[in-house]
Amino acid sequence: MTSFPPAPARLGRFVLHRFRPHLYVTYGLLWVLALESTAVAATGRAWRPSGATWVRVTSVVLALLFLRMLDEQKDLAHDRVHHPDRPLVTGAITAAELRGAMAVITVGAAALNAALSATDSLLLLAALGYGLLLAALERLSSAVRDRQLLGLAVTYPVQVVLGAYVYGSLVAAGTVTADWRGAVLLALSACVFLHFEFARKTAWEAPPGARLYAADIGPRRSALVTAGFAAGAVGCQVPLCAPDGPLGLLPCLAAALPAWGTLRFLSARRGAWPMPTAIGFVVATYLALITRAVLWP
Repeated sequence: MTSFPPAPARLGRFVLHRFRPHLYVTYGLLWVLALESTAVAATGRAWRPSGATWVRVTSVVLALLFLRMLDEQKDLAHDRVHHPDRPLVTGAITAAELRGAMAVITVGAAALNAALSATDSLLLLAALGYGLLLAALERLSSAVRDRQLLGLAVTYPVQVVLGAYVYGSLVAAGTVTADWRGAVLLALSACVFLHFEFARKTAWEAPPGARLYAADIGPRRSALVTAGFAAGAVGCQVPLCAPDGPLGLLPCLAAALPAWGTLRFLSARRGAWPMPTAIGFVVATYLALITRAVLWP
């Protein structure tokens, strides 16, 4: 008789396989710290992390795990054909176990944020709820499910809602006052993420089963969009950071990475986008924003 490891062990293996901590946790950490620190530094004050900061970091990482578990279930039919080694396909984890873990994450994250304010809990639950709404929409709409760009336009706002949770939490705590800089901050983080998102789905050739934006709009146009989002991220930094002088321009130096990536991709005319440049742009931009805020004034 076949014996299966306990559910916590299977969930642990799922997390290590499909939610690689060195990527997702690092991204969530840098994203929240960059958003919070830049929001504070933009008001002319020095930033230091607080207990509330780590609640926000933990909440965003948990939300990203929740969304990863949700995506795994949404993509099951596609994975059965193109990715037969995925945990849900092989039976290494079950949909019921993932849904149970998602329920625990929801309750735990809501309780964690209740220690800050009811507003924090509601903003975080809005992001998780939007993810569930998207899952239902994808089941009902083949266009959203199968058309890459339409799917991105519909699904990406969940990241905006998570960013709004971080900024809204700062406003609710009285750390910052809501103004135009909040919108610029959310646009900045959107451009950083979308540069990475387009980069990982931009290639001259599309392998079987691959869902590439380049397959819809062509590799050159996809490359230009990828570069355009990097330019947008740099542009958003100008009104937030440039008034601080040379230190404020530090985050803009990260633009060298997507510039080199664009040149390399277009000149090669084969293969995929050089992902180290896209990952490096995310890390360098957020680290530079955090460094600027810590060193201010």
